[in-house]
Amino acid sequence: MAASRIVIENCAIATVDANDTEYASGHVVVADNLIESVGAGRAPAGLENVVRRVDGTGHLVTPGLVNTHHHFYQWITRGLATDHNLFDWLVALYPTWARIDESMARAAARGSLAMMARGGVTTAMDHHYVYPRGAGDLSGAIIGAAAETGVRFTLARGSMDRGESDGGLPPDFAVESLEDALAATEATVDRYHDATFGSMTQIAVAPCSPFSVSTELMRQGAELARRKGVRLHTHGSETVEEEQFCKELFGMGPTDYFESTGWLGSDVWMAHCVHMNDSDIAAFGRTGTGVAHCPSSNARLAAGIARVPDMLKAGVPVGLGVDGTASNESGELHTELRNALLINRLGAHRESALNARQALRLGTYGGARVLGRADQIGSIEAGKLADLVLWKMDTLAHASIADPVIALVLGAAAPVTLSLVNGRTVVEDNHLTTVDEEAVARSTREEARRLARIAAEG
Repeated sequence: MAASRIVIENCAIATVDANDTEYASGHVVVADNLIESVGAGRAPAGLENVVRRVDGTGHLVTPGLVNTHHHFYQWITRGLATDHNLFDWLVALYPTWARIDESMARAAARGSLAMMARGGVTTAMDHHYVYPRGAGDLSGAIIGAAAETGVRFTLARGSMDRGESDGGLPPDFAVESLEDALAATEATVDRYHDATFGSMTQIAVAPCSPFSVSTELMRQGAELARRKGVRLHTHGSETVEEEQFCKELFGMGPTDYFESTGWLGSDVWMAHCVHMNDSDIAAFGRTGTGVAHCPSSNARLAAGIARVPDMLKAGVPVGLGVDGTASNESGELHTELRNALLINRLGAHRESALNARQALRLGTYGGARVLGRADQIGSIEAGKLADLVLWKMDTLAHASIADPVIALVLGAAAPVTLSLVNGRTVVEDNHLTTVDEEAVARSTREEARRLARIAAEG
């Protein structure tokens, strides 16, 4: 059967390929779910089976944004504990989070995914680690929500086995045993992970953090991931308090602890990595360990400024993350392009820390590299998957900025005229085509109220 083609032309294009190739006015041709061609000027004449032509005048095409760290369930606890540092924030919210159930997880995932997709995210991930007893099929609910929304998705199947009685932060009834966590994680990999080219669903092994899981769960989790051929994810070096915790409990800092448990490598990525010294960064660069940089959440929780310029110089793969919407209430990744640039310029490198094109690379190709999918997504190149965003740049908000990439990164949030995932339309004229936004908003409000009632009743 002949391929169905979508042609987008007359638009600026930032390919984010290895040479940062850009076209002031160019075209992209999509054939089924793949990018067939990209180049300057109009699309080639004589293309067959063109089912849609899009005039991109006044627009910029980029690769779809790739989110590398999130906690979907937090969508229904937004706006709480707004003046806390990380540990105090966790202590304040864990009693509420420990009451989530399958219906809540589904609604929260739908809300999180809808907000990201509408803002240009084509590949999402969720680090879900709260599995209260009797809560239902939380992983299935989250994966189902991603399939419904139509985005490419990685579920980092998290776990916690260090409750309050063992010196951890979460309530005991919200954690799993070592055996149950490993068994449930392996079952999730077996049921849902798709390693094929173009896969829409992948699974990673993801114990929550050094201060909420046992050393044995870290070690055996790494062994499980490598036996199954999937990636590994966790939180690392987020706060000064975490570093102190690791030194008191393990006699070493977070990076050395991770290395001792098998958690450095090109199949690993960690969220935050704010408090890292030169030796830590060198270890990540040497081993190819990736980082999910979450600038808004780091600022919201007063965690500090991650040394992203130094990581990039050392060859560390770095992508961007929304993080949970209880610490980044906007829930959007395109705002992280701007915040990554601005916040890093407050650090030691000042105005030379990051530029607009580096920020766009973090949010696209960088994220694809962190998720182990840089050969498939993250740049606009022939043969890659058709995950593309057409940003409207001729509105009042961007009218006087000549460079469309600078307009996208430093300007106000640009409307999404068209977003394709796997060649399928997910956003049209700034609205989702796959789900009813009002229905999603309504269900998240209802579940947030229900969770608040249950938590108040204790």
